[in-house]
Amino acid sequence: MSEYRAPIRDMMFVLTELAGLDEVAALPPFADVNAELVQQILEENGKFATEVLSPLNQPGDRQGSKWTADGVKTPDGFGDAYRKFVDGGWNALQFPTDFGGQGLPKTVATPVMEMWKSANLSFSLCPLLTGGVIEALLLRGSDAQKAQYLPKMIQGDWTGTMNLTEPQAGSDLALIKSRAVPEGDHYRIFGQKIFITYGEHDLAENIVHLVLARAQDAPAGVRGISLFIVPKFLVNADGSLGARNDVRCVSLEHKLGIHASPTAVMQYGERDGAIGTLIGEENRGLEYMFIMMNAARFAVGMEGVAISERAYQRAVDYARDRIQSRELGGSGSQSVAIIKHPDVRRMLMTMRAQTEATRALAYVVAAATDKAHHHPDENERKRQQAFVDLMIPIVKGWSTEVGIEIASTGVQVHGGMGFIEETGAAQHLRDARITTIYEGTTGIQANDLIGRKLSRDGGQTAKAVISQLKALDGELAKHSDLQLAAIRKRLAAAAVAADECITWIVNGAGQDVRAAYAGAVPFLKLMGITTAGWQMARAAVIAQKRLTAGGPDASFYQAKITTARFFADHFLSQVPGLRDQVVQGAASVLGLAEEQF
Repeated sequence: MSEYRAPIRDMMFVLTELAGLDEVAALPPFADVNAELVQQILEENGKFATEVLSPLNQPGDRQGSKWTADGVKTPDGFGDAYRKFVDGGWNALQFPTDFGGQGLPKTVATPVMEMWKSANLSFSLCPLLTGGVIEALLLRGSDAQKAQYLPKMIQGDWTGTMNLTEPQAGSDLALIKSRAVPEGDHYRIFGQKIFITYGEHDLAENIVHLVLARAQDAPAGVRGISLFIVPKFLVNADGSLGARNDVRCVSLEHKLGIHASPTAVMQYGERDGAIGTLIGEENRGLEYMFIMMNAARFAVGMEGVAISERAYQRAVDYARDRIQSRELGGSGSQSVAIIKHPDVRRMLMTMRAQTEATRALAYVVAAATDKAHHHPDENERKRQQAFVDLMIPIVKGWSTEVGIEIASTGVQVHGGMGFIEETGAAQHLRDARITTIYEGTTGIQANDLIGRKLSRDGGQTAKAVISQLKALDGELAKHSDLQLAAIRKRLAAAAVAADECITWIVNGAGQDVRAAYAGAVPFLKLMGITTAGWQMARAAVIAQKRLTAGGPDASFYQAKITTARFFADHFLSQVPGLRDQVVQGAASVLGLAEEQF
């Protein structure tokens, strides 16, 4: 079986042609960034992903992480891989130089992160959570907390976790019971947290937990939640590690997939209470945690992109090698590779087109994030941030749903062998299944999209996005190519359908909120397909210009146009039907009485 191969050519195309790498490099903090540097970074990271992470993926899945009374043991090879990861500076890539980071933009870190996830999703979850803790501390930590924790975490010597969920409190965090008792300049934390990714492991010398808990006399509900730093080992004034804190992993969950990633049940305060320090102010913990959660939601969306890419690569390799049946319309009697069969082609094109579409959309959002943080014009920063806020639930929710679909299609390409673990296709499907649940289910992302992102500005940001789709129609009209004409037709219909949905939700949610929310997930899918179709159409226009100009890479650009055409024919064509689900489908969603189920 082949190992993962980083799709650097496609990544660079999206970065330079769609995400606007030059515009990001022109922002004040990124003066040293250019396409040549980014190419070198991607090539070097691609080697690490292929040579170090990918070979551990299937063995790690088979072995899994193991709980012992002395701690959690990760699969063989993970410790050595993590040391190489840290020594290579990969954990520090996008974080500020003030604390030892490399200060590169999120636009560059995003394809790097995609490679880790494609090569070994379980391994990649550790730096994902660490990065979220770093983001939260950068924005809401005190100067002392930043100095104490950030250098070690950015370097990768210490890792981080996010502790929200409790046995009785899943997505409804108002039900949190963990408590924090003040004691001098710190608190004693008591409670149990579940589903804590890399809550305990043997990769790093310390683990920094961010824990939601209630301080004494806190208001009921989400308004009474505070956020605390609770390290596995206490940190001395000189930065050295002190005594073991009163926090431990009491068990690991037995899961469908991501077996190499330890998902821990964490107990805080079995004895005197785990010592924790407050981040920011009491009762604002959920607000602070959402900083970390939004970063994590984008990263989970990238898991959907990454799994799609890996499943696609494996399916293509198998389809080229597997000999089965004669070619339709052929004159010979010999069996041929299944990649010659039309339905296998359909499946592979489905996987390819959606992978490229999710990647393009995510990278564009990453670039908008850099602009939202660093653009010199305040109004432009606000505009970019509004776009990012709108798109985060789409990148997270739609891309992960696509990842599951593509991983499942990959099993289908393999036929019976896809159901056999040795081929590796089944692992991608098992691993992908958690991604639509992590950091808020698809339903929660969809509710956020219509309940917060659309409602807070009356749909203005979403309407502005649709206006950009409609503006592209003029560019598509300049080309006589039949493929671009077909793309134009589908994109125009999708833009109209999306516009109608936005208007209906904004105008109708106040009258019948249950009807609006009944169509939230179809609307999220509609927006994912439509905005990704916009990026695919942009890619086709650019590819056509490159072909017209002549030069190298003609095959690459021709494939770009054909893939965009496939996406238009097979996915943009679904958008009018999704509009009907949103606008007309609520009655049947809500039509049965509860006792009729």
